[in-house]
Amino acid sequence: MKKVIIFSDGGCHGNPGPGAWAAVLQYGKHVREITGGIAATTNNRMELMAAIESLNLLKEACDIDFHTDSEYVRNGITQWLTGWKRNGWRTAAKKPVKNADLWQQLDAANARHTVRWHWVKGHAGNDLNERCDELVQEAIAKVKNSHSSAELASALKVFKEAEG
Repeated sequence: MKKVIIFSDGGCHGNPGPGAWAAVLQYGKHVREITGGIAATTNNRMELMAAIESLNLLKEACDIDFHTDSEYVRNGITQWLTGWKRNGWRTAAKKPVKNADLWQQLDAANARHTVRWHWVKGHAGNDLNERCDELVQEAIAKVKNSHSSAELASALKVFKEAEG
């Protein structure tokens, strides 16, 4: 099984607001950087998208050390997910799990691999975590530059309405 190291990050300008995700994947001497963004989202959704997209990029089952600065993602996938599934995607307080659509995608992507999930402190000098943050900021700027203020405001309004 191929051994892969992944670092990921996600972020928003405003929460919710325009956001982006990024990941750096390493396999031996090979390094690949991936990013994506959206006009209106939340930080947590972008953290989840970084994990989903990076795991889905891999064409075959891999042995992965996955590094995230999101305790939400790391705790969700390693501690909370089993209970959410058992409870029909409801929390212990019987409320619907936030971002259940993305958690289900991450669960499916994670199941294809052997993944060890690691939390890394953000903005603490870890080179690959810092690189992911740079990529996120660049991708957010790209999203903001490709939409007018009115388009961003409209997207945010639609997002907030959908969130309830």
